[in-house]
Amino acid sequence: MNLLLAEVAQATQRLADAGVPSPRNDAEELAAFVHGVKRGALHSVKDSDFDARYWEVIARREQREPLQHITGRAYFRYLELQVGPGVFVPRPETESVVGWAIDAVRAMDVVEPLIVDLCTGSGAIALALAQEVPRSRVHAVELSEDALVWTRKNMADSRVDLRQGNALDAFPDLDGQVDLVVSNPPYIPLTEWEYVAPEARDYDPQLALFSGEDGLDLIRGLERAAHRLLRPGGVVVIEHADTQGGQVPWIFTEERGWADAADHPDLNNRPRFATARRALP
Repeated sequence: MNLLLAEVAQATQRLADAGVPSPRNDAEELAAFVHGVKRGALHSVKDSDFDARYWEVIARREQREPLQHITGRAYFRYLELQVGPGVFVPRPETESVVGWAIDAVRAMDVVEPLIVDLCTGSGAIALALAQEVPRSRVHAVELSEDALVWTRKNMADSRVDLRQGNALDAFPDLDGQVDLVVSNPPYIPLTEWEYVAPEARDYDPQLALFSGEDGLDLIRGLERAAHRLLRPGGVVVIEHADTQGGQVPWIFTEERGWADAADHPDLNNRPRFATARRALP
């Protein structure tokens, strides 16, 4: 074992003691980041090349600063995104939302599907859809100027139409035309603040986390926005907390012009997102 791998083993224990959920992964990611190598090449770093800055970033992670803030990058499906203070760090759970959305769009058999991402944050969802559905026309909106600093970096060379504004009244020019509306909105109840992981509670923007006493305030508003934007037969998919399974589909009722409202599990088989179809006339 070389010096770096020995230090990684010590760092793993320190991160585990600090309550970091994935200590080995993070210790290796930070070692690779500091030394400018892939994780699989840590064994190739010479002892003389060990960089003591490694322990500086480990100390930051011990304080529960997000790994992605330290490295400045987050991985999402086939993307590497720039992230940092002011923008919500995309989570693996949202990848299953995008996977469902891609399948739904492909099943529509629309040549150039029109897609809207509400509350885009880092741009993860919009960029993934633009990349994986090549002929799609993707539009995204974000309210926070702090988040948009990162969104604009990530979308600099993309074909996504990015706008700043409120998701509830965004894209009036697209009313009744959209094939798919997708969103990962804030959905944590204000009453749950103390139970939120430090990485999210202390570093993610509050605007991207909390939404009223039951966490569903913005989703209720997005239901109306999605209905306004979608064409008849168009589909909405909205992420929610795993504790909200069964609650969100009830927002998309037949009386409000919806059909086929349902919940879907993530890769851990926990209820993670709801879908509904705008009813035909």
